[in-house]
Amino acid sequence: MEHSREYGAERRLVVGVSGSLGSLAALHRAVAEARRTDAEVLAVLVWEPPGGEHGYRRSPCPPLLTAVRDAAVERLRTALDDAFGGTVADLGVRFESLAVRSEPGYALVQLADRPGDVLVVGAGGGRRLRPSVAKYCLRHASCPVLAVPRPPLQRELERCGHWSVRNLRTLWHPRTPETVQEDLELAFKR
Repeated sequence: MEHSREYGAERRLVVGVSGSLGSLAALHRAVAEARRTDAEVLAVLVWEPPGGEHGYRRSPCPPLLTAVRDAAVERLRTALDDAFGGTVADLGVRFESLAVRSEPGYALVQLADRPGDVLVVGAGGGRRLRPSVAKYCLRHASCPVLAVPRPPLQRELERCGHWSVRNLRTLWHPRTPETVQEDLELAFKR
């Protein structure tokens, strides 16, 4: 990647963020790579109106759109807080975040358009209702794509059938050492 710096390209890691554990793992990996290579991180949460763009055009509701946009911005803030537990200024890298109205894969591919960009996505876990964002990015991006696998804890709990996103987030980033045992009991409760 040093080759792109010779031509004046600034290295940037564009990372898709949804709030899922896979996206939080991708965010951590992007920050680690940024530290290692002195790159900038652009964290992107992509959102769509309820029913998608086609549904919104058929039945527009500006107050609803404003509420959904505000919720997306809050979800991005929450994801960053879940991932890092504080301000991004303490990460030691150049960091920017952005909430974008579009389809996730398309928006990420369009944003990772500079020479020297690397697109970082969570490899996720087979959503049945929507196509995989990681697969879309791998097929359509003009830059390198780093697909970060799901965290081992998430894979293990999914395999056992004892999990929920809320419980996994707590286990991924426990708030205090005193709550770990309580969180584990909650996660494995049937």
